[in-house]
Amino acid sequence: MRAMFLAGAMGLALSCSAASIASAAEVTIYCGSQSEELRLCREGAEAWAAGSGNTVRVLEAPERSDERYWRYLDRLERRDSSIDVYQIDVIWPSALAGHLLDLTPHVDPATLATHLPAIVANNTVGGELVAMPWFTDVGLLYYRADLLQKHGIPVPATYGDLAAAALRVQRAERAGGMPDLWGFVFQGNAYEGLTCNALEWIDAFGGRLLDEDGNVAINSPEAALALAQAASWVGTIAPPRVTRFVEEDARITFQLGNAVFMRNWPYAWALLNDKDSAVRDKVGVAPLPSGYAGGRRSAVLGGWQLAVSRYSRVQDEAVDLVRYLTSAAEQKRRAIEGSFAPTIAALYEDPEVLAATPFFAELRPTLAGAVARPSSPTGLRYAQVSTLFWEAAHATLSGYGSAQANLGALEDRLRLLQARGGW
Repeated sequence: MRAMFLAGAMGLALSCSAASIASAAEVTIYCGSQSEELRLCREGAEAWAAGSGNTVRVLEAPERSDERYWRYLDRLERRDSSIDVYQIDVIWPSALAGHLLDLTPHVDPATLATHLPAIVANNTVGGELVAMPWFTDVGLLYYRADLLQKHGIPVPATYGDLAAAALRVQRAERAGGMPDLWGFVFQGNAYEGLTCNALEWIDAFGGRLLDEDGNVAINSPEAALALAQAASWVGTIAPPRVTRFVEEDARITFQLGNAVFMRNWPYAWALLNDKDSAVRDKVGVAPLPSGYAGGRRSAVLGGWQLAVSRYSRVQDEAVDLVRYLTSAAEQKRRAIEGSFAPTIAALYEDPEVLAATPFFAELRPTLAGAVARPSSPTGLRYAQVSTLFWEAAHATLSGYGSAQANLGALEDRLRLLQARGGW
């Protein structure tokens, strides 16, 4: 009798175990490439998997966002079901909307209302919420507070001030035994990061890529002045190789103690203050400079969202993973450990978040006034518009043609593109 009971119990246990295994799903998510970003994503996804009984596979996306976009688009247009969740840039919802699941029925309206309204609106295409806000980004100026204090220099308010301060500190410190020090590093490679940098420079001087009606407006004296000034930095206060720099190249150079100023995103803060960083406790953060005294301090809006593929075979589990990763608790963890700027407004007043990342207290106004890339007016044409723009900016930085000539050629190309297909 006891043997029969044990056999029955074992059979029941085996059948329950088999049922559990059968009902578990594997969800595949594309995350970022930067090491800390990838670590935090993997930790969050694995915590969700442990709590839900499912499994998760985390894939590393290409470092360059434009390469990531084309890889995503290739998979989605082939209706590839092997990727369930995509980490998408703030500029992609309109372009990818047709391939993404509407999350509106799956997200509590009260929860959605806690996120920054502008980002929710950005992720809503044709009345459908095609992505959940995960973290936001905005361009920032990082500076060596210790070196500015040493030389009695205030934080620069204009790009002219920045160039003068960078050159002064660079010369003095090189003479004092720091031959590898440069004044300023930024994202100068020919990719989407340069679009962000160049738009910040041009907007700070009063220029525009497109006007309010969506027409090409790039060939202006303001835009030419901004790009010409940026080109003058290369080889003087910025290393010649800055034209090959992406975010991590700039961050590593600055973190090694080899730059006075750096333009980068909020994520860099946590890494710069890591226990092994050469600049730990020596760094300040400020808004990016303006083009002229009293002018606009321009910063481009960035940020990343989580979207579920319409072709996923495990949509319910994928949606659940997205809800978990974009939750207040997870965004708080990421803000504290990785200085990833939350999309949930209340976290900018959270004492633990502000203790870890003090400049978040002043970040909200910068986010509110951030410059949007023209992805909404150009729609599916944005990738082409951005590519033509960064190619012209990169040519100018690299010394191939003047800013005025390159912007004139860019204007012609963009007008032809608009005339042929519209946007």
